[in-house]
Amino acid sequence: MNVGPTRDVPWGTLKRSAIDKRPVDGSVAIGPLGLEGDDIADTVHHGGVDQAVYVYAAEDLQAWAEELGRELVPGQFGENLTTTGLDVQDSRLGERWRVGTAVLEVCDVRIPCSVFQGFLDEPQWVRRFVARGVPGAYLRVVEPGTVAAGDRVEVLERRPHDLTVAVAFRAQTMERHLLPDLLAEPRISTKIRRRAQSRQRA
Repeated sequence: MNVGPTRDVPWGTLKRSAIDKRPVDGSVAIGPLGLEGDDIADTVHHGGVDQAVYVYAAEDLQAWAEELGRELVPGQFGENLTTTGLDVQDSRLGERWRVGTAVLEVCDVRIPCSVFQGFLDEPQWVRRFVARGVPGAYLRVVEPGTVAAGDRVEVLERRPHDLTVAVAFRAQTMERHLLPDLLAEPRISTKIRRRAQSRQRA
């Protein structure tokens, strides 16, 4: 579990960000807008009920660490939950997880921005992140609860389609013709729905 306060930063237009998440001990409450003690600086582009919790797999973080030749610690990508043993990329839009006593729902994916690039301090980071296609998932909170480090992630419900996190990311970046396909899942984020409907009308 990783949370972070808002800090002044030299990147982006707002010049403030809470991307620097650090691990916390003990139980943390998860409500409709995310983890207790976690800030959202840019509320126009981040946060809200459809981006309450950002999840990234430790295995994917390690793969990046090996490629970049540097240590990447939990929270390094600004994620709230760093998971192990769960293929986040293969999770499906709309599926539900129990984490601790909370129930969470996969509804969107992370699209990289200039603040993320500045925080990682890697050349051409946005382009490289998009090309790799391993974005992690945004989850909404269906049932508030508490979570602690080491809690098991239980997949309560898989959805009857193949609209995975990986597909949702490609649809919003390099393969935008796939966007209308995402409308088959009623639990997608409002942002995805608007993008898909706009593409459908075009």
